[in-house]
Amino acid sequence: MPIMASTLYRDMLNFTRNQFVSIVLLALLTALISVSLGHALSPNTEQLLVLNGEGTGATDTANMSLQELVQQMTPEQQRVLLRASAAGTFAGLVGNVILAGALLTMIRLVSDRQPTSVLRAVGLSAPILPRLLLLIFITTLLVQLGLLLVVVPGILVAIALSLAPVIAASENLGVFKSMRLSSKLAFANLRLITPAVLVWLLAKAAVLVLAAQFTQVSSLVAAVLLNGLSNIISALLLIYLYRLYMLLRQA
Repeated sequence: MPIMASTLYRDMLNFTRNQFVSIVLLALLTALISVSLGHALSPNTEQLLVLNGEGTGATDTANMSLQELVQQMTPEQQRVLLRASAAGTFAGLVGNVILAGALLTMIRLVSDRQPTSVLRAVGLSAPILPRLLLLIFITTLLVQLGLLLVVVPGILVAIALSLAPVIAASENLGVFKSMRLSSKLAFANLRLITPAVLVWLLAKAAVLVLAAQFTQVSSLVAAVLLNGLSNIISALLLIYLYRLYMLLRQA
């Protein structure tokens, strides 16, 4: 009997409804970790003021591309910009890894009818976090490079590797073996995976647009809430993909 997308969506919604509080708490916890880590690693106020110093004039940058703007910066400004970018990227990566590991562990515990909580799921996911860290780092890098080049390759990579975290966590497989198996299963089930991944990408883009409206708001609470919303979107996709993989494994 073929797997129906409607069945997967119904299962995803049922699990989300039953574990809604835990999912929201996990999303907010990982958002808090990301924001706090990013804040701790980012350049301080004095260093950020360097970016407004000499080397770039406000009247000269309006028509510059990002590459041209960076080239006009002094070495010190470039170092500050690189540190700020690296801090944000690393903080987001750590948050995503903890979210994926804890959520997949939570789903397994619930499926096995074992007692679960957000902190227990985070603790039990610790052994798989290093593997997920490398996997999600490689996946994120490939997807972003593909989106920067022609967009379509990035979408294809996102689809191909979408099942990799689920496989790595469920089967205790290595990073590259999980990626290969994910690609094989994803392209064999494009009709089930492509719509979910596209909706996820569009929803994440919408959150980024929403975040851009709050560029003047320095409140950490706003940053945590926006990151939490983004994490909830990712959690819904993971729940969908986990259920899909379980059905594919049984087929």
